Amino acid sequence: MKKCIVQIVFGFIFSLSVKAQTNHLPKSKNKIVVIAHRGDHSLAPENSLLAIQNAIEDGADYVELDIRTTKDGKLILMHDATVDRMTNGHGKISELNFDSIRSLKLFNKNITNADTLQVPTFEEALNICKNKIHIYLDFKSANVQQVYDAVIKASMEKQMVVYINAPNQFSDWRKYVPEMPLILSLNAKVKDSAEMIQYLNRNPIDILDGDWTEYTPETVKSAFSKGVPVWADMQSAIENDAYWSKGLAVGLLGIQTDHPKELVLFLKKMKLHK
Repeated sequence: MKKCIVQIVFGFIFSLSVKAQTNHLPKSKNKIVVIAHRGDHSLAPENSLLAIQNAIEDGADYVELDIRTTKDGKLILMHDATVDRMTNGHGKISELNFDSIRSLKLFNKNITNADTLQVPTFEEALNICKNKIHIYLDFKSANVQQVYDAVIKASMEKQMVVYINAPNQFSDWRKYVPEMPLILSLNAKVKDSAEMIQYLNRNPIDILDGDWTEYTPETVKSAFSKGVPVWADMQSAIENDAYWSKGLAVGLLGIQTDHPKELVLFLKKMKLHK
């Protein structure tokens, strides 16, 4: 089983080698790209600088971060549209000034005795990630030009990919930064190779995301034939070697996980670590 999975994966990697260079995807440490979902938040609040640092130490290739904009135009990291779940405060981020958000305590309600931290800025995340880990930016609510200006200032333009949540985000990124690799979830039921080709013709994207169970070996291989790798969501309460092996058998070239440290160790055992 192990030998079969490795052969399948390396075959797909070879078929993508030329196209991946054209898309200018950042180079990864692992042959299967490891994406730490909201950082490694097993022992830290999600989207915190500590979670990012944990992901770096784990050996992950990317840290997935959610970007939003405060009322006074500051870029911060937060998955939800409100501060309610992750802080001791209340209210919509778009209706709160940065200083008010910065004064809140950031914590993980699922972890007792967690360190109390502040809600980080995007600039702080860029600085801690630079030359250590790539950023998989979940573009929740922000201005493309403002975000990219910060990226350029930090010299991180070659260390980021962007996940698109709305059509206008796609058009804005293609307009202002056409070379930025963009990610889109598989937001349609694609049953076979022909339908995948049609989908990608309609959606000129660089990377496909979405729940891993939406894909089959046939549709993944078809996406690869168009030069589009599938980096699927496998974050789950049941993540383990057997579970990740199912993703490899489908042909995934990237896995988003809530357990990046354990996934990296699994890939090393499978000899899928550079």
